[in-house]
Amino acid sequence: MFEDMARTPAAWLSGGSDQSPVVLSTRVRLARNVAGCKYPDAADSETRQRIISYFDSTVTRSKLLAEGQYLKATDIDELDRDFLIERHLISPVFLSGSMSKALLIGPRERVSIMVNEEDHFRIQALSAGLDAQSSFELAMQYEKEVGMHLEFDFDPDFGYLTACPTNAGTGMRASVLIHLPGLVLTREIDSVISRITRSGLVVRGFYGEGSDVLGNLFQISNQYTLGVSESDIIALITRVTQEIIEAEASARDRLLKEAGDMIEDKIWRAFGILKHARVLTSDEVMNLLSALRLGHAMNIITFLDLSLINEILLLSQPAHLQKYYGEEMDNTQRD
Repeated sequence: MFEDMARTPAAWLSGGSDQSPVVLSTRVRLARNVAGCKYPDAADSETRQRIISYFDSTVTRSKLLAEGQYLKATDIDELDRDFLIERHLISPVFLSGSMSKALLIGPRERVSIMVNEEDHFRIQALSAGLDAQSSFELAMQYEKEVGMHLEFDFDPDFGYLTACPTNAGTGMRASVLIHLPGLVLTREIDSVISRITRSGLVVRGFYGEGSDVLGNLFQISNQYTLGVSESDIIALITRVTQEIIEAEASARDRLLKEAGDMIEDKIWRAFGILKHARVLTSDEVMNLLSALRLGHAMNIITFLDLSLINEILLLSQPAHLQKYYGEEMDNTQRD
């Protein structure tokens, strides 16, 4: 399963926006629960199965949902799970615990819906570059389809109710995946992260909560969902991200002016290692591709498209390599 997907670039990594050299993608995720039903972690198997059955019937009646690929958790093996995490289509915890879960992947992977994760429905939409508004509008299209024939758990005072109190209110998380090698190399990243945190945002690693920073890629998302509107969240994430883009651009300019030869050497060394090395771990590739992305943005590497660099970024991940070649591999074979 997913071998064809592994050979197809994800739409959210298309590099098709002005901010793509810095911002790879924007994600908006909506958490929704069915009124009157216990949430997945507290629900019995009958309740979880009832949510699945409802979604089954909704998919068959919705033209929009029927366009997607619909899977039950029992159809997804461990390698498929790792592949979907690398593809940013599911959370790392989605396939842990009960298997009374389902997943819908929309056309071009711009949308995914996790059923019975932490909440009954986790609806996420992805866009290339910095585009929180489009991601939100797309997520809301799918949210309306999911909620066609049911009532979401909503309180007039607190908004949408969720399994984790930090998601209550709008039930919305907006995040950007952003590449910040300039700020890392100039050692300004810690002060920038402090400013981001004071703005009401949180900084995480490549795969979100609990993950490490790889290839100078950071995920930045809103911290608060209660007492703010969806438009407030979109405005905040957009404004702060634009400020980070400006800070990163300034850092890159200083690197070229003050350490141009060293930066060019770092970039060309990365290209040489990627082209000629025989054994590379996935983490090494991520860090080398970070230098290549920087070189592309600085017009040092002019013969490679950004979309190709982004494609390699995904294809070099462990599960992607195995799906691409159609066989399971151990660490040595993958490297």
